[in-house]
Amino acid sequence: MVERSGAQSDEPLSVSAALALAKKSLESFTIKLIGEVSEVSNKPGYKAVYFTVKDSGACMPCMMWLNRYQSAGVDLRVGMLVELTGRFTLYAPKGRMNFDVFGLSLAGEGNLRLKVANLAKKLEAEGLMRADRKKPLPRLPEHIGLVTSPRGAAVHDVLRTLRRRHPLATVLLAGVTVEGERAPAGLAAALQAVCEAGAEVVLLVRGGGSFEDLMPFNDEGLARAVASLTVPVVTGIGHEPDTCIVDMVADVRASTPTAAAETVSSACANLAADLKVRTDALYRALAGRIERAHLALDRVAERPVFADPNMLFAVEAQGIDLFEDRLERAIPLNIERDAVRVSHLEERVRAVGAGLLPRFENQVAMGAARLNDLSPLTILSRGYAIAKDERGAVLKSVDAVDTGESVRIEVADGGLACTVNGKEKITTESVMFGGCDGR
Repeated sequence: MVERSGAQSDEPLSVSAALALAKKSLESFTIKLIGEVSEVSNKPGYKAVYFTVKDSGACMPCMMWLNRYQSAGVDLRVGMLVELTGRFTLYAPKGRMNFDVFGLSLAGEGNLRLKVANLAKKLEAEGLMRADRKKPLPRLPEHIGLVTSPRGAAVHDVLRTLRRRHPLATVLLAGVTVEGERAPAGLAAALQAVCEAGAEVVLLVRGGGSFEDLMPFNDEGLARAVASLTVPVVTGIGHEPDTCIVDMVADVRASTPTAAAETVSSACANLAADLKVRTDALYRALAGRIERAHLALDRVAERPVFADPNMLFAVEAQGIDLFEDRLERAIPLNIERDAVRVSHLEERVRAVGAGLLPRFENQVAMGAARLNDLSPLTILSRGYAIAKDERGAVLKSVDAVDTGESVRIEVADGGLACTVNGKEKITTESVMFGGCDGR
């Protein structure tokens, strides 16, 4: 029987119809639940992941399509506490009920740990955790930065340790809150402040606490701030088993605040022993060097050249005497030989010169005669004259002078100052035919 719209029918339903009706009713609402994973089946080739969740009083089969499971980013393991969102459904052929999961996340602390793990993978892929980018610690820092809570036990542990092991250091303390949503931003600002104040190394510490209490030290912004500092950072967060994102990107990770303080300081006894070892080594090195210098000086002093300074230049002095003797013999011979050669060359020059002069004398005479023929004075001696204007320019045309202007007429034996009374221009035809009319 089935009741529809408040009416009851006596007609029986088939199994398929009954299951379809149940399936429709189950899938009509979505719920959210929390349970512990007790079984997981994620075989290659399956289109879905099958698992079982339970609590103290019941267990429930679940299935999640593979694409939804992969996008959730949770690798299911037995014993995990998970939060599921989905709806009940029926698989009619087998008459089995499953919980069809839409959303999957870790519940409580598990979800926080998943987020931290994913952030660690991201920063590691960017290279922020590489060993080659971590900065070395200074041997004996004079200024040590300390970023922590001013009211916790950690600050007293660090100060007490530094006072005992490295009392000459100046501690630059930046007291900030280390818990809560505002803690990461405050810690990052404090780190920058102590660096600007001159810290050579920075201690970032806090005491122990729960995983949730340490979450500010898993903040991405704080991790990037630690990685970007120009001075090394030493972390001492929580206790030995606790490891945060900031520990991974810091230059040195210490297990506790006290251990962090010991990392940047040397015990006075250790420092004194180290100084003694270095002093002894320096003394031995200097003593050995002085002894070797004495031996070398003794060997040099034993050389014959220092006993008789003349030996230093003996070979060179003998060479100079030898060259002087050779020069005394060679110079007179060379002068006599060169005098004979000069005499012979002089006779040859005279003979050659006597043969060259006539030819050049003829050429000079011919050139002089040619120059005399071309000389303006020769032309003037034949009865010609040169007319020049008042500026001394030669008059080549009657158009270059006007009537009444003064001109100078140069002849063979002097010049005449004249005034132009009239002009007559001679044409080419009158010159050629002597003024004839052409008949």
